[in-house]
Amino acid sequence: MRQGLTYDDVLLEPQYSDIQSRKEVSLETDLGKGVRLRIPIIASPMDTVSEGNMAWGMGMAGGTAIIHRYNSIIEQASMFDSIPCDLIAGGAVGVGDDMLNRAAALIMRGAKIICIDVAHGHHVLVKNALVELRKRFGEDIHIMAGNVATLEGFNDLADWGADSIRCNIGGGSICTTRVQTGHGVPGLETIFQCAKSDRDAKIIADGGIKTSGDIVKALAAGADAVMLGSLLAGTDLAPGECFKDTNGEHRKVYRGMASAEAQKDWRGRVSSLEGISSSIPYRGALPDVLADLERGVRSGLSYSGARSIKELQVKAKWNRQTHASIVESSAHITRRK
Repeated sequence: MRQGLTYDDVLLEPQYSDIQSRKEVSLETDLGKGVRLRIPIIASPMDTVSEGNMAWGMGMAGGTAIIHRYNSIIEQASMFDSIPCDLIAGGAVGVGDDMLNRAAALIMRGAKIICIDVAHGHHVLVKNALVELRKRFGEDIHIMAGNVATLEGFNDLADWGADSIRCNIGGGSICTTRVQTGHGVPGLETIFQCAKSDRDAKIIADGGIKTSGDIVKALAAGADAVMLGSLLAGTDLAPGECFKDTNGEHRKVYRGMASAEAQKDWRGRVSSLEGISSSIPYRGALPDVLADLERGVRSGLSYSGARSIKELQVKAKWNRQTHASIVESSAHITRRK
């Protein structure tokens, strides 16, 4: 039985560095087919994360967003109207009957990425979808697919035509897939395994990332970019209004798309329960949140003496953490009596 690692299980070992300023560190990543990002961050296709405003904000900051599909084709396509065509944005599609029409509408409105957005990406329906999308739209459009948890799944999606692949199943903060189904692989272990691939598809670490340090670990393990949900859902450009809880704290709704609430709003019925609906603290302006994350990631690369993501992946040295080490790694003064 293989043992899997997740983000809290490991630390990167500090190394000699001659980097004198974070400005020397580049976080650029090239996902292929014209999708080149200044920061390796993608906003998740969830209805409490990515609509037109988020896509605009992410693009302005040098990242991108995948606009969610939990609406009509017209509603989703119209969200691209406010996004300048010098910015990169993507749109999600399912594997149902409206897939080709939805993808065509998104591409016509300027989508640079079409994301096949399903929970279990290593599936015949995703294979068929990739074949159909390639046949209809050719090789120029960037197709993202997922999610997968294994090297075999990653290789198959790459062979079926995916340019980038979302890697991780069940690791999101509001996802209950592992509890409900008993299936999954620890998030960082998925990245380690998928990074062994000899295919050209890019790795998107999706789920379980809580801090800028986790982003650094994901990139060091082999990811080309990360996809974020909860870290962005509390910002001003995420859909939904702020509200005050009983303690007077400002919060925003954040929910999994397999939660009962999301399914009822989307299609009027519940077919599975692999997510929950919750709320998270309001975090303020998206540019400020992204700037904080970017500073942390740049610092992370400098601690390994790396000026680029590729250099980090070559130089990374790992240590296992004990439970005591995890405590020590936190701001543990709060634990003192």
